[in-house]
Amino acid sequence: MISVSNLSLRYGKRVLFDEVNIKFIPGNCYGVIGANGAGKSTFLKILSGEIEPTTGQVSITPGERLSVLSQNHFAFDELPVLQTVMMGNKKLWDIMQQKDAIYAKPDFSDADGVKAAELENLFAEMNGWNFESDAANLLSDLGVKEDTHYKLMKELSGKEKVKVLLTQALLGNPDILLLDEPTNDLDVETISWLENFLANYENTVIVVSHDRHFLDAVCTHVADIDFNKISLYTGNYTFWYESSQLALRQRSDQNKKVEDKRKELQEFIERFSANASKSKQATSRKKLLEKLVIDEIKPSTRKYPGIIFKADRDCGDQILNVEHLSKHSPDGSPYFTDISFTLIKGDKVAFLSQEHIAVTLFFQLLTDEAKPDSGSYNWGSTITKSYLPNENLAYFTQDLNLIDWLRQFSKEKDETYIRGFLGKMLFSGEETLKKSNVLSGGEKVRCMVSRMMLTNANCLILDEPTNHLDLESITAFNNALKDWKHIALFTSHDHEFVQTVANRIIELTPTGIIDKRMTYDEYISDPAIKALREKMYSKQLMQTK
Repeated sequence: MISVSNLSLRYGKRVLFDEVNIKFIPGNCYGVIGANGAGKSTFLKILSGEIEPTTGQVSITPGERLSVLSQNHFAFDELPVLQTVMMGNKKLWDIMQQKDAIYAKPDFSDADGVKAAELENLFAEMNGWNFESDAANLLSDLGVKEDTHYKLMKELSGKEKVKVLLTQALLGNPDILLLDEPTNDLDVETISWLENFLANYENTVIVVSHDRHFLDAVCTHVADIDFNKISLYTGNYTFWYESSQLALRQRSDQNKKVEDKRKELQEFIERFSANASKSKQATSRKKLLEKLVIDEIKPSTRKYPGIIFKADRDCGDQILNVEHLSKHSPDGSPYFTDISFTLIKGDKVAFLSQEHIAVTLFFQLLTDEAKPDSGSYNWGSTITKSYLPNENLAYFTQDLNLIDWLRQFSKEKDETYIRGFLGKMLFSGEETLKKSNVLSGGEKVRCMVSRMMLTNANCLILDEPTNHLDLESITAFNNALKDWKHIALFTSHDHEFVQTVANRIIELTPTGIIDKRMTYDEYISDPAIKALREKMYSKQLMQTK
C-alpha cells in the first residue's frame, strides 16, 4: 500500500496541492485525472520520491517495491536493451552485480565466500535464476524482437525505446506501479496487451493517461485532482464522467425532488453496472460498482469547451474522388501507392497507416499543401473544407493577441463576434489578450478549433485532433464529431475517438489501400483484415529486398 498524509506542494504563491490525504490499496488501478496543469505528473513524481512535497509525507508498506515508467528516453542510450530492462528491478540487479563482482576477484577469500553465499540465497529467493529469461520474454510479449535484445538503446527507434522502458517498469511484478502516459507511441496491439496485463494485475497501479479507452479498460478507481485536492471515486473514467455530468444536471434542476434525483442516480448505476459486466473492464471484475454509495457521486467542476461545428450547406452527391494517388519519400520508398476511393454522404473516415507521416502527407495533398507523385483527386463543387493540421507552428508566428489572431480568419470582424468563438474554447476576459506566439500546445489547438468553427465548412479534415488536449477538450471534441452529420476525414491515436466517430476505415500502405465500412474495433479484431495487412506490408519488404 502507498499512502499520502497531509501533503502540500507550493511553488511561491502558487499552490498545487493542499493537505491531500489519500490511500492506494493493492489490487486496484487508479487513474489520475485533472485539467492540464493540475499536477498529475507532478503527483506521480512526489509518490516516486523524485519531488519533495512542501509539507506532508508519502508512506509505502515496508518491503514493497515501487517501479516507475521512465520518461527519459535517453538515460540508457549506452546500455544494451536486455540490461536496461533488468535494471528496472534495482534490488535484484544490484545483488547480481555484487555477486558477479565477488566471483571475479582474483584474491577470493573465505569472507567473500560467505558474502557470496548470502547473495546467492537472496538471489534464489527473488527468482533470480529466471531474471534474464523473464526480461526477454516480457520484451517479446511487448513486440520487441529477439534480435533487438542485445542492441544498444541508442540504436532503437523512439517507439521501440518506449516499449523497452515499459518492460523495465513491469518486470518482476512490482508491488506499486507508477505509469505516466504509458500508451504514448504504442501501437494498438501493444496497448491491447498492456490493457489485459493491467486488468489482471494484483498489485497497486497508479496511472496518468489521456487515453479514455485505456482508462476505462484498466481502472477500478478515478483519482480526480481539482481545487488543489484529490478525490477518490469508484469506477472507471466513463463512469466518473457520465455520473458527474448527471449530478451536475441534477444540481441545476432546482425543482426536481430529492427522491426523484436519487432514483435517477440509482437507475444510472444499475444501467452502467449491466453494461460493464459485458466487457473486460476491471470495474466489472472487481464488482466495485455494486458497492457504490449514491451520495459519493458529485458534479464535476471541470469546464468543457463548446465545440460546435455547423455547415453553411449540405454536401452534394459528388464529394471526393481519388484515383491512383501515390507519394514517395525523398529516397524513393513509398509512403502509399495507387490509392483510389470515392466518398459518399455521411462518410466519417478514419485513416490509418503504420507511418503517421503517410496520413499527414495524404491530408496535405487533399488540401493542396503538397503535390502527389502520380494520380489525381477531385472535390465536388458543393464541398467546403476546413483543415486541422498536426503541426500548427506556422499559424502562430505573429505577435498578435488572440482576438486579432482569430479575426484574420473571419469575414465578420466585430470583436464581440470573435470573442464568442474564443469563449467557446474557454478563452475569456484577459485571456483573449494573450499573445498568440507564446501559447501552450493545448491552447494553440483550441485556437485552431475556433478557426475551424468560423468556416462553417461541410468537410472536416483532422490530423491528430486530440494531440496536446486535456481530457475535457478531448471529450468535447469527440462528442462534436459524433454529432457531425457531414463529411469528416481524420486520423487519431485516441481509440475511443476513432471507435465512436468513424463509420469507415481506410488504411494507407506502401503497396495499396484497405478500405472497409465498419467500426474501428471491428477492423482491428478481424482476422481476415489482419492477414491482409500483414500481406501488404510484407509485400513492401519483398519489393525493398
